[in-house]
Amino acid sequence: MAASRNAKGSGPKGSSARRGARGPARGGNVSRGARPQDRAHRRPEDPRSRRPRPRAASQKATLTGDVVYGRRSVAEALEAELPVRQAFVAEAPRGRDATLARLISSLEDRGVEVKAVSKATLDGFAFGGNHQGILLEIEPFGYSELGDLVARAGEGDALVVLLDHVQDEGNLGAIARSAECVGASGLVIANRRAAGVGPGAYKTSAGALAHLPVAQVPNLASAIDELKKAGFWVVCATEHADASLWESDLSGRICLVMGSEDKGVSRLVREHGDLSLALPMVGRIESLNVAQAATVFCYEWLRHTLGELDARPFERA
Repeated sequence: MAASRNAKGSGPKGSSARRGARGPARGGNVSRGARPQDRAHRRPEDPRSRRPRPRAASQKATLTGDVVYGRRSVAEALEAELPVRQAFVAEAPRGRDATLARLISSLEDRGVEVKAVSKATLDGFAFGGNHQGILLEIEPFGYSELGDLVARAGEGDALVVLLDHVQDEGNLGAIARSAECVGASGLVIANRRAAGVGPGAYKTSAGALAHLPVAQVPNLASAIDELKKAGFWVVCATEHADASLWESDLSGRICLVMGSEDKGVSRLVREHGDLSLALPMVGRIESLNVAQAATVFCYEWLRHTLGELDARPFERA
């Protein structure tokens, strides 16, 4: 018991006992600081140990806007003059290639701060996506109103693509790319239980989302009814349809509905549509990926609208 009390003492003797002092030769000023022999053998502090190590998990939280990564997507974002907050490039001790150097130069010319970070940090910012050594933080995506898409469509032929709870950002971006390529007036997506415009969408859109309006709505069925009032025919793409895409005329004002990856077009949305069409299939698998199917439908609309194909028009029931 006495030994325990001495080891836990609060005075100088207690401190000496706690450090294992054996006699007066090691007493006195020892408790006031390090022993001379300790100072002599202590290694000098490595200045690198003072530098903060990049940690992707902690740095993710500093990005409060949307991110765009990949060289093509970054170039498209700059061309579209998206509002860039800051840019990150992977550290390159041996220098950077000409393409990356040009992008960095363009960013600096615009007064954008470019920060060199470790590849691990950049991987974290891109959520594991293929960033190709560069990433931008931009202002959060500005969604449009459905009325904006109708106004953009004008009075003549037009295409609006409505996504019935597509879950994957990559699919959303790929569909946006196809829609923009054929001159669509915009995309309509649900504001819940569906993919929004994020890093994956920016990447696969290859810059299309910089030019294509996206309306985020609370109720897809109501959005369809509003588009009908604006003169749009609503065509649902589903492998369960009786009619083939090649049997109908897709020219004019079309709202193309693409279903989710697992459930397709929902019953409620189909009930608000005018027609359901399927792609002809002669292979063994059941259907295409939603983004692939959307591309086929978009280009069929373009072919019919340009008058390059004669097809039987359909009538609304």
